[in-house]
Amino acid sequence: MKKLSSLFLLSLILVSCTQEAVYNKSFKFQDEVWNQNVKPSFEVDIQDTSVAYDFVFTLRSTTDYAYNNLWVFLSSTPPTGKSAREPYEIKMAYPDGNWIGKKSGTIVEHELIFPKRKLPFKGKYRFTLEQAITQKVVDEVLDLSLEVRKSEEQ
Repeated sequence: MKKLSSLFLLSLILVSCTQEAVYNKSFKFQDEVWNQNVKPSFEVDIQDTSVAYDFVFTLRSTTDYAYNNLWVFLSSTPPTGKSAREPYEIKMAYPDGNWIGKKSGTIVEHELIFPKRKLPFKGKYRFTLEQAITQKVVDEVLDLSLEVRKSEEQ
């Protein structure tokens, strides 16, 4: 009975430590290719502006991806409609060729994280990403996802 109680308490602690996602969607690239004209977009409905959120973009590639990084443009459009567009680098591999991120077999997950962001307006925010390298297509890119969750530390 003691072991069962300990196991239950441990399970309760683990569950209470993980934040449930407010939003979680993915976009799958056709034929594992990200063309410059393909711009995945995510629409997030934020109703609680009193808390901070963590925004996590996850890009999954294969180990055949040819570069050590990927530049993207992130366009953010708040409910007021005034959009902002900024470049960001997703670091994919170290100079020695070792992968950055979580690797499982031939798939690598790379994250672009924006922690503890407070949003000023209630309503729908749109986040659009476009690849920003000099080539028109990027091979070996599987999918892109956005997870939004309330920050653990407020």
